[in-house]
Amino acid sequence: MAYRVLGRAGPPQPRRARRLLFAFTLSLSCTYLCYSFLCCCDDLGRSRLLGAPRCLRGPSAGGQKLFQKSRPCDPSGPTPSEPSAPSAPAAAVPAPRLSGSNHSGSPKLGTKRLPQALIVGVKKGGTRAVLEFIRVHPDVRALGTEPHFFDRNYGRGLDWYRSLMPRTLESQITLEKTPSYFVTQEAPRRIFNMSRDTKLIVVVRNPVTRAISDYTQTLSKKPDIPTFEGLSFRNRTLGLVDVSWNAIRIGMYVLHLESWLQYFPLAQIHFVSGERLITDPAGEMGRVQDFLGIKRFITDKHFYFNKTKGFPCLKKTESSLLPRCLGKSKGRTHVQIDPEVIDQLREFYRPYNIKFYETVGQDFRWE
Repeated sequence: MAYRVLGRAGPPQPRRARRLLFAFTLSLSCTYLCYSFLCCCDDLGRSRLLGAPRCLRGPSAGGQKLFQKSRPCDPSGPTPSEPSAPSAPAAAVPAPRLSGSNHSGSPKLGTKRLPQALIVGVKKGGTRAVLEFIRVHPDVRALGTEPHFFDRNYGRGLDWYRSLMPRTLESQITLEKTPSYFVTQEAPRRIFNMSRDTKLIVVVRNPVTRAISDYTQTLSKKPDIPTFEGLSFRNRTLGLVDVSWNAIRIGMYVLHLESWLQYFPLAQIHFVSGERLITDPAGEMGRVQDFLGIKRFITDKHFYFNKTKGFPCLKKTESSLLPRCLGKSKGRTHVQIDPEVIDQLREFYRPYNIKFYETVGQDFRWE
């Protein structure tokens, strides 16, 4: 009677129970297959559905029996010969960086090359300004410090010298600046032995003004040195200039140039006017860019005149919040020199200047 109330003909048959068990097992299997499809990765270690590695690192306590036969699909996981051990979740894959990035922290891109161009002189002529201005150009990478390789560190070898250089792409020029090269007797030959195609930049300035600037810098470091007049002359009454003093000797440009012309043609040497670099920085830098064989990227829009320092500075760019001016050591107020001493030195330099103009084919108008 009870079986008829429930609407059944009799107790459940074993065949029907087997069908119910089969349906339950099939449903469980489908659930497992779907989970595996969504979570496990392909042979490359990346899920094509989810776009990132999503592998089963290890079974949980509740699902140990269900997943105990699943293999980890991470190709960096343990090999068959290694024991499988629980590991931490995989770290996030870092986003790829743009090739060509030169910011610190980015992958080392480009190659360290020996410089194709050198600013070889002269001290207190404006070499730092030329270096800082040309570094704005995207096709130029320059060493910020002076390596003094061809005068003081030549014994370290070219491999050491190359290791100092910034990394450059094929389209970029590597450049460095050491003003003392111009007056170093061995420098032209050593640079020629490195590469006879090296382009040379010489920044020159009125030799009298340059000597006073040189002395002013030295005085700031050694306040007890003799006076400018005392160092400039062996006998001021007779007008005998002391050419052994480095500040005087550097300004005899044509004598130093003779050493360079023994190894390099004049076409491979570019002379920058230190005076025009102040009054017309865009014009002077335009000629430097032409000499280096790069487009005129640096123009008037990059400069403004700093009245306090008395020379042009670089305007702020997208990559810098502030304008870029040369440091405190640049633009010092020169010491006062007796006008008669200045006149005597001008007369001393006159024949050297005229010969220099004739040699390089430019009149710098220092008289």
